[in-house]
Formats: sequence, C-alpha cells, structure tokens
Amino acid sequence: MTTLIYGLVTGILFGFLLQKGRVLRYDKQLGALRLIDMTIVKFMLSAVLVGMVGVYLLNDLGLAKLSIKPMIVGGVVIGGLTFGVGWGLLGYCPGTSLGAFGEGRWDSLLGIVGMLCGAALYAEAYPTMKATVLTWGDFGKITLPQVLGLNHWFIITLFIIGGLYLFRWFEKKGL
Repeated sequence: MTTLIYGLVTGILFGFLLQKGRVLRYDKQLGALRLIDMTIVKFMLSAVLVGMVGVYLLNDLGLAKLSIKPMIVGGVVIGGLTFGVGWGLLGYCPGTSLGAFGEGRWDSLLGIVGMLCGAALYAEAYPTMKATVLTWGDFGKITLPQVLGLNHWFIITLFIIGGLYLFRWFEKKGL
C-alpha cells in the first residue's frame, strides 16, 4: 500500500512540476517538435540528470535495486517511431497529455484514449512480436557503464557536465 502512496505522491509532484514548467502548453510542445523552443528538452534533461544521480545513489546505498530492461533494438525503434508519430499528430506526449487533461484540455483525451488502445493492441500483438520484432538486435540487460567498462559515477559526471553545457548553449541561442 505504501508503494501506491509513494506513486501517487510522486505523480502529483511530477504533474505539478509539468504545469509549473509550462511544458503542458501546446505551443511548447510544437516548439520542441520544431526545435525552436527547448523548454521541454530542458525540463526532461533535468529530470534525467537528477534521476541518474538519485537512482545510482540509492542503488549504491543498498536502498534500491536496479531493474535493467534488455536493450532490444527492434522494440526501441518501433516504440520510438510510434511515440514520435503520436506526439507529432497529437501535440502531446503521454505525460503531458494526462497533465493537459488535468488542466481541462479536452483535446488531450483523444491521446489518452489512443494510448489505452495502443496498449491493448500491444498486449494482443505481444506473442507475435516476442518471436519477431523483439528478437531483432537483442543485446540483453546492459548499461552504458558496463559497455564502456567505466564506473557509473564517471559516466554520470560526464552527462551532467554535457547537460550543463547544453543548457548554456540553449540559453545563448535563446531556445
């Protein structure tokens, strides 16, 4: 039960931050897709960088265990294309469509219904995909630090430095 409460609290907090960061707005979504407004990219990159530190810190302290999913190129490519086409057509990604619906934007309901239908279709197609698409380029459960043979904190530090430089570049360009 406490896991559900943690999920609810972090979900509410994430939704609050999405709304305060103005990433639920259609003009921000369109700007990100057109590469002329990096508000969403900055928001998500911040979340990824903080998440990397948090997840590995909790793992190193023994408070959490990494659950690494296998790297299957076929699934990643098809999933990425599906996600991108849906985002491009609707103007919302999954998280922002739920947040936009919470703000009263009824157009996002179409995306939510589409996600549910897509999940149902995936569940139905999974047995076939498991034998085909989900075998293409199966590299197993790998991480970037494992592939490079480097300590994960070294990789995280490089990503943080790169992220900070990218943020600076975005600001210089007015993105």
